[in-house]
Amino acid sequence: MGEYTEYLKEIFEWFGPVSVRRMFGAYGIYHNDLMFGLFSGEALYLKTDPGNVRFFRELGLEPFEYRRKGRVVKLSFHLAPEEILDDRELAAEWARRSYEAAVRSGKKNGGKEKP
Repeated sequence: MGEYTEYLKEIFEWFGPVSVRRMFGAYGIYHNDLMFGLFSGEALYLKTDPGNVRFFRELGLEPFEYRRKGRVVKLSFHLAPEEILDDRELAAEWARRSYEAAVRSGKKNGGKEKP
């Protein structure tokens, strides 16, 4: 994962410094100690809330979800658009939106999506 960790930092270099931390079989992507991204199962997800989720839904980008004790748990992260992997300016724009969502949530980590 070391190479991909560095790649994630490069993707968001125009946004600002990020750190990548291992968590529960996935990796959290942080800026200023707030988690705004998640890398899991070879997919990149970005933090969402009512203020930015429409951008993801307009593109048909699915939320991050997993099974726990027979139930589907959805987190407030959606799949990132593939285009940001090759466009640093676009990556910075999407990262800013997701970072702002993390700031609004007031949490130092992800968070479960409210039903």
